[in-house]
Amino acid sequence: MARLKETFNNELKKALMEKFNYDSVMEIPKLEKIVINMGLGSAKENPKVIKAAVEELGTITGQKPVITKAKKSVANFKVREGMNVGAKVTLRDKMMYEFCDRLFTIALPRVRDFRGTNPNAFDGRGNYTLGIKEQLIFPEIEYDKVDAVRGMDITFVTTAKTDEEAKELLRLLGMPYSK
Repeated sequence: MARLKETFNNELKKALMEKFNYDSVMEIPKLEKIVINMGLGSAKENPKVIKAAVEELGTITGQKPVITKAKKSVANFKVREGMNVGAKVTLRDKMMYEFCDRLFTIALPRVRDFRGTNPNAFDGRGNYTLGIKEQLIFPEIEYDKVDAVRGMDITFVTTAKTDEEAKELLRLLGMPYSK
């Protein structure tokens, strides 16, 4: 964790400064936060699903997740406004860099047939979203205690103005892009 942040402060800033010809050090994009979100469609039938997901998300991130509620009622999905539909965690500062390091070095290489992340999953504003199909890739999760395989979305929110800047920032942090 400390290694990643120290690396960011020195070598990353130099590399980004040279590549994009920034006038000021304050223009250099940085990782603002990481948001991990689990959508739980099966939670409407079984409330225990939310409890298990919150526990797993807390174990993975080291932070207490927030239960998300439906903003609108959708009859086709049998969801009413205010129903629990997921859980999310927002990581910043030390916890963010620690999670980032664990994700890039330990969790992603454990994905079966992993050939790198999609280099085109940017939103146009410098943010990157990565979808993971199962929570079992994290070593903190004990395989025997898992009741169901759940996926999650991990969003890297940066201060970059363009996708190209954000892509280079994440590459320098260690994001394993596919070729």
